[in-house]
Amino acid sequence: MGSQCTNCKCVNTKNEILKTQDNVTLATSDSSSVHQKKIKKAILIQSYWRGYIIRKKLKQMRLKKRETLNSYNSKMDASEFFFSSGVTLNQDEFPQEDRGPHKRSYIYGTMERQGKRWLWAKYDGMWKYNKAHGKGKFQHANGDVFDGEWENDMANGFGIYQHFNGPKYEGQWFCDQQHGYGVETWADGSQYQGFFQKGLKHGKGKYKWADGQVYDGDWYKNKIHGRGILQWPDGRRYEGEFQNDNMHGRGLYQWPDGRKYEGHYFNDQKHGYGIYQWSDGRKYEGEWENGKQHGKGVYINGEIERPGEWYQGKRIKWDSDSNA
Repeated sequence: MGSQCTNCKCVNTKNEILKTQDNVTLATSDSSSVHQKKIKKAILIQSYWRGYIIRKKLKQMRLKKRETLNSYNSKMDASEFFFSSGVTLNQDEFPQEDRGPHKRSYIYGTMERQGKRWLWAKYDGMWKYNKAHGKGKFQHANGDVFDGEWENDMANGFGIYQHFNGPKYEGQWFCDQQHGYGVETWADGSQYQGFFQKGLKHGKGKYKWADGQVYDGDWYKNKIHGRGILQWPDGRRYEGEFQNDNMHGRGLYQWPDGRKYEGHYFNDQKHGYGIYQWSDGRKYEGEWENGKQHGKGVYINGEIERPGEWYQGKRIKWDSDSNA
């Protein structure tokens, strides 16, 4: 999950709406097209901590365990717990693996490596039926560490996963996946606090980027989806509905100078019926399409109301029966 996210447009926009009498002119657009670049880092912590890798290494360690503790195990009941002090896999016990060029996922993206590497890992903790079970610490070959609760060779319960580069997850696990409440923190200070389901951000959660932007609301399968509040460090604020990381549905967008838009969004654009109010009190109430005034609307300035028609952000006529 960090300081970058998928392709949503709702996070880093300084696009402002300017006033030109009855038209609402978009300086660049107040959509949220930078947001998805920030979501990507926010959803990847689970991609490099794979249950398959853990189980594979633990299986290797169990082979070593049976060799070194066979005589001790034969004297114990099979259901009894015991504590292992540093069962280690290293280059002296396992051959090098030549994988050639390959990719490996990390929280900060994808790295490519080439050549041979050592397969080793270290587990300090409790075992049951020759499986990691109870409290234990697992250290990966690259320096990543998981310290927490295990059940049947899988992370289950509370645990802390510390990536060697700084990112950390602290919270609940189920069957080797983030599941339940947890906190993800990145080296740049970005942080997510909230709920996970099967390794994905899902449910209520709060995400804070390093630059001070904050989203607090609903998540669905790693996407901002549902109702929430998005706030920018410059004072802008959107409260409303989201879909697939975009402002979508009904919402209220406010600027620090007093301007605001309340109405419908579609795919991050004002679309449908909405009310735009300038900081001096003037209003446009009417139809929008793709972020621009489009269709029938009413321009209100004090007690004067002038119905008219707009096309792609420009007024093309006043209604004949309106005040000139």
